[in-house]
Amino acid sequence: MTTRSQTGAALSRLVARLDAVRDWLGRFPLSILQLAMRFGVGLYWFKGALLRIQSPEFGLKLFQEEYKVPFLDPALAMHLANFNETVCSCLLMLGLFSRLAALPLLVQQLLIIQIFVFPSSYVDSLLQGSCLLFILTRGPGVFSLDHLIDRFFRKRS
Repeated sequence: MTTRSQTGAALSRLVARLDAVRDWLGRFPLSILQLAMRFGVGLYWFKGALLRIQSPEFGLKLFQEEYKVPFLDPALAMHLANFNETVCSCLLMLGLFSRLAALPLLVQQLLIIQIFVFPSSYVDSLLQGSCLLFILTRGPGVFSLDHLIDRFFRKRS
């Protein structure tokens, strides 16, 4: 039979181990997470735009029948989305003007797609929106052209 002191000691050891694991995980480099977020979201948007660019007829049909963005002609909506998704996703993956590139994608995801196109896809919007919001507020990390440019200008001044 175990005593209260033995149970308390075992619980203390378990808590100490959990604290050690949490501290070890907390040392994981944030810049790697930022890089993964940038590439994950960037590739998602780039692949979507690339599909519509490779097959404009298919893309137009999507905007006419599936997406049905209000207030915009489907052809114009498709061209705006393609431009936004290719340019901003490439900038995001390169880590160039990352905060600026995250903003239009965030607006497109949360305001246009979530409200008008696929209101029930809140899981995708929440996942992508949180990644984009993190990049917008915390920056792209050290594995980015933004970081290199910032270092260059700080050294010069």
